[in-house]
Amino acid sequence: MSFASFAAFITYAYENSPAVRDKFTAAGLEPAAIREVNDLPKLPVTRKGELSRRQQEAPPFGGFLAVPRERLQRIFASPGPIYDPQGEGEDYWRWREALEAAGFKAGDVVQNTFSYHLTPAGFMFDGALRSIGCTVVPTGVGNAALQVQIMRDLRVTGYVGVPSFLYALLQKAEEMGLATELALARAWVTAEQLREELRRLLREKYGIMVFQGYGTADTGCVAYECAGQQGLHVARDVVVEIVDPQTGEPVPEGETGEIVVTLLDATYPLIRLATGDLSAFTSAPCPCGRPGKRLVGILGRAADGVKVRGLFLYPHQVAALAEEFAAVRALRAVVTLRDFRDELTLEAELVAGAEGTADLAAQIAARAKERLRLRSEVVFVPPGTIGGTLVVDKR
Repeated sequence: MSFASFAAFITYAYENSPAVRDKFTAAGLEPAAIREVNDLPKLPVTRKGELSRRQQEAPPFGGFLAVPRERLQRIFASPGPIYDPQGEGEDYWRWREALEAAGFKAGDVVQNTFSYHLTPAGFMFDGALRSIGCTVVPTGVGNAALQVQIMRDLRVTGYVGVPSFLYALLQKAEEMGLATELALARAWVTAEQLREELRRLLREKYGIMVFQGYGTADTGCVAYECAGQQGLHVARDVVVEIVDPQTGEPVPEGETGEIVVTLLDATYPLIRLATGDLSAFTSAPCPCGRPGKRLVGILGRAADGVKVRGLFLYPHQVAALAEEFAAVRALRAVVTLRDFRDELTLEAELVAGAEGTADLAAQIAARAKERLRLRSEVVFVPPGTIGGTLVVDKR
């Protein structure tokens, strides 16, 4: 469903989404008060914590779903958990324009290394690629040696996934003596930071052009690079604001603030969803000729969570994990970078009299893999080490 105007979208959301209606009521507003994009700051932002809380109080979608559940293709569970609906259409999350801007075309054979399990990323890009006419190889994550063999045997020309795993695959290809036999020429990455040093290395050493985009499991595509690679163009069917994280008020162009997204979607009409990510707008002309403001990139996090290998990690998750082990007084997650890949170390401080055994470390790591969906190394630290923040980003 497309909307004739922004005002028509607001009216639709108000009439069909109980959660949107609640937000208007709490703000003392009627739909007539929000007729254009510049009116959005009259409403408060919606944070992920509120989204999760509302879903717990009114499962499964917290009142945000605006269509009958029978019209959904799939329902995903992101960490939290937060349930994400997939509405109708082959490119529901609107990533096609991002992939086409990066040069993906009909006939390409593309290895999709995003997970098809629980979270929506695998299906997001699978649908978008097939809508272009690409042949998708749905490998998901892990199994590097097998993925390299598949890439060689199927003459894969494109990659979709996180940048660190692409680099890991190419390193594995070198170990296997297959690096020169690959046909890989183009990659599209998201979910973790693309460092320019890595982009340059992939281009100069392996001949792979790498493009990046930005989005969330809730909103799908938010912004993406074109061939000029000079910032991220705002995608269709979303409104992006850059706001003061404390007040929710827009900041002047060029100033850093939090990315807030309004999703103009008939299935899941999210209004002023705060992503927790920081960026800034630029309106300098882009060589590609596309009009409008662009995001200069992702400049950090406004909230207390950090993104590790494409997944958000929050202090409350670390605290909850520590509570599962009687011998553990506290845990702290430390994120570092090695060979362009995020590394997670869990520092464990034990209660008096407890022993830091290899078996206990293995139990903590296994439970962390299950709860956080992240592999980690567990190290034991002296008493009194852990205090204050439970997630430390050293990248």
